Order: sequence, then structure tokens, then C-alpha cells
Amino acid sequence: MARRKHSSVEEEAEIDMTPMLDIVFIMLIFFIVTTSFVKPSGLDYNKPEASQATKKPSANIFIGVSKTGVIMMENRQVDIERVTANVERMLAEAPEAAVLIQADQEAKHGLVVKVLDNVKAAGIDKISVSAGND
Repeated sequence: MARRKHSSVEEEAEIDMTPMLDIVFIMLIFFIVTTSFVKPSGLDYNKPEASQATKKPSANIFIGVSKTGVIMMENRQVDIERVTANVERMLAEAPEAAVLIQADQEAKHGLVVKVLDNVKAAGIDKISVSAGND
């Protein structure tokens, strides 16, 4: 007596999603690694024009000085007395950091000089001031 084996449960065709998920994950990592992040100063300002301005490599620390005397770092307002402490903290995170000061054309010269002094006091020698040709 030969019996035929019949499966009462029919097998359903399934698509294996693992290779697709692997590709999507690898693409996500690729886009995260290749994205450049921009840290805006958080101020709208008019840069003064400079005929002898030169392009510098991008800085890691941005300091904005508005025409009303507001100093911005990391998209938050900072008092002049706190600039040195904030720059020291950022310098501890990135020892090779450079500073870019973006001052409005109508900003008071004395305030910009105080910011420069405070940055220098924090131990940074690479300081640039943004001009109209940047």
C-alpha cells in the first residue's frame, strides 16, 4: 500500500527583506558620514567689504557680534565675560579649533576687540574675522 503524502498546509512564498535592510542601513551610514554640518552664528549681519580679504579654511568656533552689541555662540546669546569660558570649553572638545568672528559692519570696534582679547585669553591663536569677500 503506497500512501501519498499530502501537505495540508501550503507553503507561502516569502521575500527575504534582510538584504534590502542591509543596503538601506549602509546607505544611511554613508549619508551621515558624508554630510557636512554647518554651525551658523545665529545672527543676521552685514559684513564689511575688504579688498585684501583671503579665503581661510572653515573654522570650528563661530562668534557673531551684532550691531546692537549682542554676542552669539552656538546659537545662544553670551555675555562678554563668558566668551573666554565658552571658548575654553569648545577648545577642550576640539584642540585644533580655529575661531571665526563674524561682526556686523556697524558693530562697535571696542566690542569686537574685547571679543578678540577674550578668545586670545582662552588660548587660541588661529583667529579670523569675516569680511565681505568670504
